[in-house]
Amino acid sequence: MKIGTEAPLQIAIMAPLVSAIREPQGGGSQAFVSDLARGLVSRGHRVHVYAAAGSQIPGVTVIDTGVDPSSLAATLYRAVGPSGRDPAAAASAAASAFAGAYSAVRGTRYDIIHNHAFDAPAISLAAGLDASVVHTLHLPPETAVAVALGIASQGSRPPAVGCVSTSQASAWRTVTRVDAILPPYVPTRSVPWSDAAGDGAVFAGRLSPEKGAAEAIDIAQAAGTRIDVYGDAYDAEYAREQIGPRRGEQGVMVHDGVPRTTMWAAMARAAVVVCPARWDEPFGMAAADALACGTPVVAFNRGGLGEIITDGVTGFLVAPDDIQGAADGVQRITQISRAACREHAERHLDLERSLDAHEQLYRRVIRKDAGAAVRG
Repeated sequence: MKIGTEAPLQIAIMAPLVSAIREPQGGGSQAFVSDLARGLVSRGHRVHVYAAAGSQIPGVTVIDTGVDPSSLAATLYRAVGPSGRDPAAAASAAASAFAGAYSAVRGTRYDIIHNHAFDAPAISLAAGLDASVVHTLHLPPETAVAVALGIASQGSRPPAVGCVSTSQASAWRTVTRVDAILPPYVPTRSVPWSDAAGDGAVFAGRLSPEKGAAEAIDIAQAAGTRIDVYGDAYDAEYAREQIGPRRGEQGVMVHDGVPRTTMWAAMARAAVVVCPARWDEPFGMAAADALACGTPVVAFNRGGLGEIITDGVTGFLVAPDDIQGAADGVQRITQISRAACREHAERHLDLERSLDAHEQLYRRVIRKDAGAAVRG
């Protein structure tokens, strides 16, 4: 439901260009860009999403920036271990991509431009746009991004900065101002759920060290339960060395990434979803998706996961890297009410709450910038 009676906004969303915005999504931030755009349209706003070639969002106008996601392979984020990327090549590729994308944005008048891309040039190149700007930070603090935010904040119209969880905001506030928490909540009304006892475990996430797919398999095996692993090879070496050899192990099924509707159905059938993050998870959309499906979650207590899961009510939070503790949680998962998981998601993790937060920030930033223009 749209808040208030104010006029609809003309909104441009800059998507991460490292992957197309289409199913199966490349990650939680990509999925949320799709959810956010469709949600804002449903509230009467006019929304254009500037995205990589091949993007599709039903019911939303998508502007093809002409950027081939493969051209940004050098920019792929690595949270654990060496990145293996050439920083100069990554910066050059990102600068070229976003220069073209923002050039397209300048062809239309917008009230607000909301950037969701991860790269420093996506922030620095937005500084000269003739509209209010919001940047949502989807990753942990990074020096180049912090520098770009610092420079942008010195301009005549400094951008607003949002983080996706309180935990992530606490980390970012050590290096920059954070104006709002904009959690990427999930469209619970579109998510089917089941209160019937499920079977087996599910892991959903990109196959890279920070997401913990290998640890998810270890947890399931220690708990004596089968596991279905869903995810694409974001880190080819990790997928080849850590996941590939385990495909033949008993009780382990490894699947490519699937559309969210298929993922929700798999989660709803499962007894538990495991989220053994090996980094400070900025949010943890897989956990929120699981609870919307009525499926409890066992997770390492890192980053935003502690803001999604209520220990002992919607699942179990255990110490980081505690495989046996997580396995014990999996074995005790029948103690958790699936109805309570769904109710928690509906009350606390629903997309409508996130849309409220976005609309409120947009209006506040637009009023601030208009006031500054008058004073200037």
